Amino acid sequence: MQALLERTAVVSDMNPGLFTHKVGAAVVAARRGGALNAVDAMNHFFLNHEMVVVGSTYWNMAYGQMPGDVEKDKEGLANMENLGKNMAWLLKGLNGRGNP
Repeated sequence: MQALLERTAVVSDMNPGLFTHKVGAAVVAARRGGALNAVDAMNHFFLNHEMVVVGSTYWNMAYGQMPGDVEKDKEGLANMENLGKNMAWLLKGLNGRGNP
């Protein structure tokens, strides 16, 4: 993810305003540590490129060791559902104001 963010930042530097006023939300699926650092890196990218960041009731992450385990993280899934509702609310509001 860090490599993608860094490469995307170079593209954005060559195309000023590429992400301005776009909406973003950092979402992480992790086994253990590092999830908050990943969320933080993505949020910094969003904010440094003039994006609007959508949040939820807790950190946007879910945990699981094996494929499919994240589906058992009830708190993580509830947070993602709330994040989706918040994202939809914001996008509808922006769309209603004639923004791209």
